[in-house]
Amino acid sequence: MLFNSLQFLIFFFIVTATYFALPHRRRWQFLLVASCYFYMVLVPEYIVILFFLIIVDYSVGLLLEKTGGRVRKLIFILSLVANIGMLGAFKYFNFVNTNLHSLFGVFGWGYTIGSLNLILPIGLSFHTFQSMSYTIEVYRRRYRAEHHLGIYALYVLFYPQMVAGPIERPGNLLRQFHEEKSFQYQRVADGLKLMVWGLFKKVVIADRLALLVNHVYDDPTRYKGLPLILATYFFSLQIYCDFSGYSDIAIGAAKVMGIRLMTNFNRPYHAQSIGEFWRRWHISLSSWFRDYLYVPLGGNRVALGRWYLNLFVVFLVSGLWHGANWTFVIWGALHGCYLICSIATQRFRHYLAGLVHIDALPFIGKFIRVCITFHLVTFSWILFRAKSVQDAWYIMTNMFTFAPTTSLWHPGLDGFEMSVALLSLILLEVIHILQRRRPIIERLRTRPEWSRWMLYGATVAVILLFGKFISMDFIYFQF
Repeated sequence: MLFNSLQFLIFFFIVTATYFALPHRRRWQFLLVASCYFYMVLVPEYIVILFFLIIVDYSVGLLLEKTGGRVRKLIFILSLVANIGMLGAFKYFNFVNTNLHSLFGVFGWGYTIGSLNLILPIGLSFHTFQSMSYTIEVYRRRYRAEHHLGIYALYVLFYPQMVAGPIERPGNLLRQFHEEKSFQYQRVADGLKLMVWGLFKKVVIADRLALLVNHVYDDPTRYKGLPLILATYFFSLQIYCDFSGYSDIAIGAAKVMGIRLMTNFNRPYHAQSIGEFWRRWHISLSSWFRDYLYVPLGGNRVALGRWYLNLFVVFLVSGLWHGANWTFVIWGALHGCYLICSIATQRFRHYLAGLVHIDALPFIGKFIRVCITFHLVTFSWILFRAKSVQDAWYIMTNMFTFAPTTSLWHPGLDGFEMSVALLSLILLEVIHILQRRRPIIERLRTRPEWSRWMLYGATVAVILLFGKFISMDFIYFQF
């Protein structure tokens, strides 16, 4: 079920109204059934896979609490194997198998293992990482095992964030399902406002930009120069509005019911470095890799060369997590190189900034750093969006080759649609600037009631009039 559909709107209001109408002891049952229905509307048969992971990790949690020594460690390892093995079978087997087939072919060796005819369950990477965070926290004795099977199942299946995050931790989410939530007008209103804002970013901006992006990136060899540049800039903005829009709707829907999900985006394109970008972008995933991969590898508490290796490995794995394709692997490796180069050249850059006295004009210095970071990230998105390494290479090497091309405009993105897109992006940036010191929702509370309702009405009208309601999936559903 897509957040940008009438079906979800009906589902959301029915589920929310029933949730508050039920007594606290029945709410978890209703939410679990509703969440299962929400997922089964998308791909009904794959709910069995989630049930398998739930049973495995629930049982592992109880065993980890009761055992010790080598047996405890063995149980933990087996749980990781089960989770990663399931993800590997559905997401990576065919990728590895195809590359082995090509490698064997180079040496003339026979290779007869065929590919599996499997479709990747929607959101499996998110489910797996959320389940693994539970078993890891229980193994580290930072969180006690959840003894209520239904509550644990709801932790994995909670519908607002079950498909594309945020990837929650047990310490934040599990305990909230045990707490009784009352209807609070201000909290409900704030949650609805966040959902409307997320929907605006998705259907007014992201899906409109997608028309041009898809038109160019689906067949990039038809273009040179400006169309490739514009489509790349648009994708950079599209993926942010698409994914942050999903996160806003998910966080808002949970907030309406009194459930607090973690912030997943914090104006990432205002970052002044690659490191800061990853502290602002997909925060739940970045912090997951930090806590469960980077720190166990040794983090920065090791020799310099090992530190660089740790960073590179983390970003390489992050790229592979996003997709079983060399484009994602190279994308992750590129960000690893970005960050390593940023650290390695830090002293030289500070020395250079001192030579030109950039500190005398802090705004200019910040603007330059933000622009450089944004363009490095945008350049890397080419690999993320391109269908193949060959397409990505073509785009990178032809972006600045200015030559006559076929028409840039997609039939659905004419001059008027382009104007709507640009005005919407300007509005988005104004909101981001206003939120630097104070959340926009808090600012609205200080405004007169009549002006607030006029703004709410205008926002809904803009969504209905200019939104692209074409059942376009959220980008991160594929992961």
